Amino acid sequence: MGWGKVDDKDSQRAIEVALEHGINFFDTADLYGCGHSEEVLGKALTGKRPDVVIASKFGYKFNEQTKIVTGRLNIPDEIEDALHASLKRLRTDYLDLYQLHISDFPETAAEAVQDRLEKLIVAGKIRSYGWSTDDASRVSAFAPSKFCVAVQQALNVLQGDLATLAATERRGMASLCRSPLAMGILTGKWSARKALPGNDLRSRWNHSVGPVPTMVKVVESIRHILSQDGRSLTQGALAWLWAKSDTTVPIPGFRNATQVLENVGAVKKGPLTEKQMLAIDKIVSRDFPNNPWDLRRTQHPA
Repeated sequence: MGWGKVDDKDSQRAIEVALEHGINFFDTADLYGCGHSEEVLGKALTGKRPDVVIASKFGYKFNEQTKIVTGRLNIPDEIEDALHASLKRLRTDYLDLYQLHISDFPETAAEAVQDRLEKLIVAGKIRSYGWSTDDASRVSAFAPSKFCVAVQQALNVLQGDLATLAATERRGMASLCRSPLAMGILTGKWSARKALPGNDLRSRWNHSVGPVPTMVKVVESIRHILSQDGRSLTQGALAWLWAKSDTTVPIPGFRNATQVLENVGAVKKGPLTEKQMLAIDKIVSRDFPNNPWDLRRTQHPA
């Protein structure tokens, strides 16, 4: 459940650099590294808690020693236990945002989850909650409460669901963009022939959007647009998300301070222009069959 070998000192330094440059929202999950991501983040943010917004997720059981996922939580009964474990690893007594991590959790059971999360809000353990899902109907089932403020969905130049994005827009919710760089494909560093180590989860990754060689080819076709105005390819991919909707909040991962600074540079340059967005959509629609941003579907579904 990791992305290969990572140096914790590099990670902590990267978080410090992010803070120095005004980045104050950090999204993680108990599942990431089977607890290790929360531990690293908690250590790096010690003494800085009032200045940051921390989001984490729940839904799965795992073994912290073997780094193996063992199943799903018994929800809602085990939510509070999972939260207490996350709070301990993160060295805090509350979370700003707590998200259901199981994307296909039954809609019929959503109300019971909300009831439990609302009790945790009353207890001061969390301040708001959301759902990590790419299903608009689940957004609708989970959203009526004023404390449900965010949906985390897979959203990038190559991937996304219009109905789910529209659901966040209608309700004024944040759309936290999971995989804003398509797990590295939109950084330009991915190759169809690139071999990844076995401890990198992407080595076992069958991308749901399409074959990696096809996606790499499409990215090369739009590189010249994403890289305009002095942007790197990565910065252009983030700028695309800001231009796509007023609700989007990209959450790019990072391994080191250099990557953090590249992300910060994207903020400074702002969103793409409407002209650039149309040019990208035209190319992607032509070269990437069944993509979600097909120009023939210019309006969000109701």
